[in-house]
Amino acid sequence: MNTNMHGVEQETYETMLGPAQSSPFVRPTARMVAALGGVSAATACAKLHQMGITRTFIDGPVPLHREPDVRVAGGAVTLQFLPQREDVFSGGEQEDAERKTALWAVLESIRPGDVLVVSAHASHFTGCLGDMLVRYFKLRGGAGIVVDGRVRDAARVRALGVPIWCTGVTPHYASQTELFPSAFNVPVGVGGALVTPGDLIVADEDGAVVVPQRSAVALAEDSLLHQDREEFARRRLDEGGRLSDYYPLTGAGLEEYLASRDAG
Repeated sequence: MNTNMHGVEQETYETMLGPAQSSPFVRPTARMVAALGGVSAATACAKLHQMGITRTFIDGPVPLHREPDVRVAGGAVTLQFLPQREDVFSGGEQEDAERKTALWAVLESIRPGDVLVVSAHASHFTGCLGDMLVRYFKLRGGAGIVVDGRVRDAARVRALGVPIWCTGVTPHYASQTELFPSAFNVPVGVGGALVTPGDLIVADEDGAVVVPQRSAVALAEDSLLHQDREEFARRRLDEGGRLSDYYPLTGAGLEEYLASRDAG
């Protein structure tokens, strides 16, 4: 603590800058992650809606890599950006100061299979992560990244092959403009959805969806059955079947599906 001219104790700059983090959280089990590995974002979102959990789509981020098979499933760790304020953090210290923030701290906390979820207020100007940081994330075994903001070093980041969902790219580094990395592994709002550390993330070409940990296994079992039914319906439509007979799969179409599964 420092004492000002009025004799009042004040926190030092370094204390105010230090990254905040939540209490320890429970990561999802390997079984939970594996169960969701074959579930699409669309199916997860629809099934959660049927379960009464309706705000699960992380609106805004899209795949940085446009390959048709881009996808990830894993447990969430979180990073929160907040607006800069000159008496706390102004970005004037440039990138060196970022080493004292939650940005470096969250990367040091990454474990194999983690999905980093970054709350950046959909900023067009903050490059939350770049080549070096994504490279380190990959080396620590991170599975994927979801950012409601932008990244930089796009070509090098794409070459690393880490699945990333973001709102675009920028030449700026993380604290160059209006935000700074404030806290990690705390609840965050990302693209209109609440993500808490330990939730699961399912993301593919349709976007990213947050799955509460307690719902993961039941959701996966129901989702895989749903996808199997849809694959049956898709085959029947391709063979000339009527839409009303096979989608949605009910009545005689459902009976046909169940019979084909029993026969198989």
